[in-house]
Amino acid sequence: MTSFDTSPQLNVWRALLALAVVFVMLATTGWTALRSHRSATPLQASVSAWDHGRLHGHHVPDADATPARLSRFFASLTAQERADLARRYPLAVGNMNGAPVALRYSANRLALQQQRTVERKRMHDSRLSPAGQHDAGRRMHRYEALMSKGRHILAFDPEGSGRVAEVFGNLEKADRVSVVVPGVDTDLLTFQRTNRQYSAPVGMAKSLYAAEKAASPTTRTAVIAWADYTAPAGLGIDSATAMRAEDGAVRLNALVRALPGSAPVSLFCHSYGSVVCGVAARSLPGRVADIAVAGSPGMRVEKAANLHTAARVWAMRDATDWIQDVPYMEVGGLGHGADPVSTAFGARVLSAEGAKGHAGYFEPDTESLLNFAEIGIGAYQSVHCAHEDAVCRAGLSGAAAAGRA
Repeated sequence: MTSFDTSPQLNVWRALLALAVVFVMLATTGWTALRSHRSATPLQASVSAWDHGRLHGHHVPDADATPARLSRFFASLTAQERADLARRYPLAVGNMNGAPVALRYSANRLALQQQRTVERKRMHDSRLSPAGQHDAGRRMHRYEALMSKGRHILAFDPEGSGRVAEVFGNLEKADRVSVVVPGVDTDLLTFQRTNRQYSAPVGMAKSLYAAEKAASPTTRTAVIAWADYTAPAGLGIDSATAMRAEDGAVRLNALVRALPGSAPVSLFCHSYGSVVCGVAARSLPGRVADIAVAGSPGMRVEKAANLHTAARVWAMRDATDWIQDVPYMEVGGLGHGADPVSTAFGARVLSAEGAKGHAGYFEPDTESLLNFAEIGIGAYQSVHCAHEDAVCRAGLSGAAAAGRA
């Protein structure tokens, strides 16, 4: 799932915050400091192999070199040389900011094939419990689905609960790029759903992409379903703090800075994803034109101005969304600050008519999705504000012209 998907009562949330304080105290006194030693993950092993690799007797650039440096390196190679590197180091290349987008798609397909083989063997490993074998089967089938013809996997990491990002549209030729940032309980297995499909990153992104195309067929758009951070699992200390958001913000910033071209980028941040976007805001590059949050528990600031971003900040919340009952506060690192749809926060507040709850913002035929689509294509004057006030529409006439340019 991509968000807080249970229906907690206010006292339950407060109890969780109290428990979180206890866990923080235990952690800082060393009670939870023991960690087991682990071998390198598949991605770490691939990156290490890359860093020790050579091409025609020369060292390749470090995997963590700047995207510009890596882009120049790949541009200097022949198509065959690029393909050879993707085959030798699929996970490293598939997650390498600065590598050509099409090469990352190819590399991640190879990585998925390799991991599918691993999980297929685990399905029949007698050393695993029946539950472990079942989990291996689920992951194997997820990998097969991600390898389906026409899917463009921009990032993939099989470690732990897994991370993945997928592109809809032509990212290299897009006039506008949208990034969907989901929330709690997002992982490899919840990246896509058959039931309640629009509550999962793939369904969100596909729905937004279709709505953008319908709103402006001549605008070349691309939408990224970005589940390439380790989201909190359920309600608990991780979801009540910015711990996961801080790592996610670094990864989101790296993604945006490595996107090809110079098209404006709009971020659509749902639930805990809005915490990620709030933490990332001050470091994002200038091409990020919009940060739009839905069903937000807060953005770690008291006012939109404190995000220190030139991007337009939008917020929406459905009237039946239970997130409104979460305490909008931040005390000792717990909680996520002020309510983004409050007047005092200063965001442009949009209508979410039709969303029907916390997980419905990307459902077709809702005003919430239509508003997201209008933002995604830069048609700012067409958005439906929750209240026709000066804040929502301030300065949008010139912005609309620039957004469509």
